[in-house]
Amino acid sequence: MSGNKISTLQALVFFLYRFFILRRWCHRNPKQKFQKCLSHGLHQAHDLSNHTLIFNVEGALLKSNSLFPYFMVVAFEAGGVIRSLFLFVLYPFISLMSYEMGLKTMVLLSFFGVKKESFRAGKAVLPKYFLEDVGLEMFQVLERGGKRVGVSDLPQVMIDVFLRDYLEIEVVVGRDMKMVGGYYVGIMEDKKKREFAFDKVVQEERLSSGRLIGITSFNSPSHRSLFSQICQEIYFVRNSDKKSWRILPRDQYPKPLIFHDGRLAIKPTPLNTLVLFMWAPFSAALAAARLVFGLNLPYSLANPFLAFSGIHLTLTVKDLISSDRKKGCLFVCNHRTLLDPLYISYALRKKNIKAVTYSLSRLSELLAPIKTVRLTRDRVKDGEAMERLLSQGDLVVCPEGTTCREPYLLRFSPLFSEVSDVIVPVAIDSHVTFFYGTTASGLKAFDPIFFLLNPFPSYTVQLLDPVSGSTSSTCPDPDNRKAKFDVANHVQHEIGNALGFECTNLTRRDKYLILAGNNGVVKKK
Repeated sequence: MSGNKISTLQALVFFLYRFFILRRWCHRNPKQKFQKCLSHGLHQAHDLSNHTLIFNVEGALLKSNSLFPYFMVVAFEAGGVIRSLFLFVLYPFISLMSYEMGLKTMVLLSFFGVKKESFRAGKAVLPKYFLEDVGLEMFQVLERGGKRVGVSDLPQVMIDVFLRDYLEIEVVVGRDMKMVGGYYVGIMEDKKKREFAFDKVVQEERLSSGRLIGITSFNSPSHRSLFSQICQEIYFVRNSDKKSWRILPRDQYPKPLIFHDGRLAIKPTPLNTLVLFMWAPFSAALAAARLVFGLNLPYSLANPFLAFSGIHLTLTVKDLISSDRKKGCLFVCNHRTLLDPLYISYALRKKNIKAVTYSLSRLSELLAPIKTVRLTRDRVKDGEAMERLLSQGDLVVCPEGTTCREPYLLRFSPLFSEVSDVIVPVAIDSHVTFFYGTTASGLKAFDPIFFLLNPFPSYTVQLLDPVSGSTSSTCPDPDNRKAKFDVANHVQHEIGNALGFECTNLTRRDKYLILAGNNGVVKKK
């Protein structure tokens, strides 16, 4: 009797599934074909160049299923420590909510009260974290498509630059944010507005391309329903597939990630965020000790103390400069942090060394244990100032004019080649654990502090073989204006080869236009 009941129930369930679910989907698009597994379907397709690929960003492109790290970045960079702590404390409750409710809660906590004009995390910070989470296998599929349409439940301001600029996705459909008086209120527009924009895009694609192929996740019912209305084929990504994906290598980025901003150097997953907040009290005490003892102790005592506190300094010297020169030695280095000249002085054990820089906060200038001189960007005045400082002793200059975090060198200003006949290139690299010691849009006075907050920061200083300046008698044509640019380019390539960095023609202006929306003029603080 019980067996008959079970078989009757199974038949009823099958009947409802067959005639109400499948019939409803297929009625929307009779030509639609369903493919359960992406790895057994779309990966084996030969030519996709005439088709439009419509994909779900969170479910089909990103390897991780958690959206918490991206909202933590927004909360920390746009809202500060208190807002990020509040989001972290509430996350266990958010994880118990439904997907849509949890998403709306994280949006509210991260965006409420943030000014639209000052919000630059979507352009300057988030692309790095998104790129580091892109699945290589899915990216290779998207590369073969004729046109790509990215659909996301995330706010448009979080994903637009990442998809358009760095992955070269032609169309991005996210969710708009509501604003009052130029401030985000932490509420996204209704899904119907996104679906309306999506339908408009789809109608255009139907007239200009071949088949519409949808790619989404089994765990995204809203996208599955949306795609089923317009796509001729739908492919699903399983969690087991994503676990086997590889991360998109840096050398395969369509656009290289040269500039990015923000203080966090670690992806703020829930576990990493817990470690950050647990480390915070100890980091403050450690940074204060490093600052006080590093600035006041002699080098013979400061270096061992800094090493004991976790700071690792590696020095490589190829050739020493003779000390019988009338002028000081000109050290030309790439720029990683504001501490570059200081670590050169630590490496050489010289406290009378001087440094010139374009961007230096008043606080950093007062605290620096070595003399620092601010350049004015007037070529004649700056050249005279550098010659005067060289007549007094050794001098450090960073001709890039700004810092760069990634393995790239910006264009070297040739001014340094005109003030000395002998130049010592210095290749510098630094690594941090939790926080970046540089910023483009934040307060530069805190740059050294954030570097010292890391548990195990490291610096590598390599003194390379000296080269002749454009004023040297060994220069082929000292009066030729081109000679100084040749010297600057040669020094740049020498440092790049020593570090394995790529040389570029990008400038300080390019960096600040991308990250801060200005020309790089820093106000005195």
